[in-house]
Amino acid sequence: MTKTSDFVFVLIEEFSHLAFSCALEPLRIANLVGGREFYRWHLASNDGRRATCSNGAVTLVDRGLTPTPRDARVMVVSGMNVHNHVTPELLNFLRAERVKGTSIAAICSGAFILAEAGFLTGHRAAIHWEYHDVFAERFPLVKLMTSVFVADEKFVTAAGGAAVADLMLHTIAREHGSDLAAEVADQMVYNAVREGSATQRVSIRSRYGVRNSRLGHAIRLIEENIESPLSNSQLSSRVVVSTRQLERMFERYLTTSPRRYTLHLRLHRARNLLVQSEQEITEVAMACGFTSVSHFSKVYRDHFGNTPGQQRSILY
Repeated sequence: MTKTSDFVFVLIEEFSHLAFSCALEPLRIANLVGGREFYRWHLASNDGRRATCSNGAVTLVDRGLTPTPRDARVMVVSGMNVHNHVTPELLNFLRAERVKGTSIAAICSGAFILAEAGFLTGHRAAIHWEYHDVFAERFPLVKLMTSVFVADEKFVTAAGGAAVADLMLHTIAREHGSDLAAEVADQMVYNAVREGSATQRVSIRSRYGVRNSRLGHAIRLIEENIESPLSNSQLSSRVVVSTRQLERMFERYLTTSPRRYTLHLRLHRARNLLVQSEQEITEVAMACGFTSVSHFSKVYRDHFGNTPGQQRSILY
């Protein structure tokens, strides 16, 4: 008979309730439909009593950051403001578990914590798309992927939300067969199970409801060059259309201009960095293609109604 596998879910303050449910429920359902205890689980937190998720719900736990049972797997579950919840106690716990040979995974924004612990340098990792900008700035030596999960590295990571369900179904299939995984997916009424290589965000065609391949190419180029924005002439040259044709495409499909669309993306990336990191405002401006902090502050205020400094002060 196959040995029961143990998971220890380490719940970080402001963790994602959705990601946690998508991790735990497939294990419970696997036990239910399989008619035996394939999996057991324990819940841990920094204080060993409870953890509060991002929607305000409180989850009671049964252990603190103490050594895990033999052969248990640790899964770090985090969410909002992850950089505020990386404690020395948490890092010491994870490093001790790594030395012990424990399998360690992370979901939603959890890759941030594993990177802080020094685990992910040179490895591929997945994190929720909302944290991509700040993660890439802080951990340039990690091979950040846009895929929903990465399961074939030493440290398993998943993006969050439904991506965690994909990871858990992948795990169940690998360990107990695709038939059991399919039954679990059916119980979850989940009929769009994705492989790890699937991308997190919907395609440009789906996002904007357009089929123009040249527009899609232009948008990808804009997204890939946030730090050094392309001019209209550079963009049109790479897409192989005239500048006027480029402007007409953006106006027709997106009711905006290439310049305004580019600025919109740069400012939203700046807001992500201001909210999710402790980078100086000057560093944020430079990372988003602004060479002047005063200009950055002006256009940021015009767009969002407050300055970068005011945006950051809202958090504290």
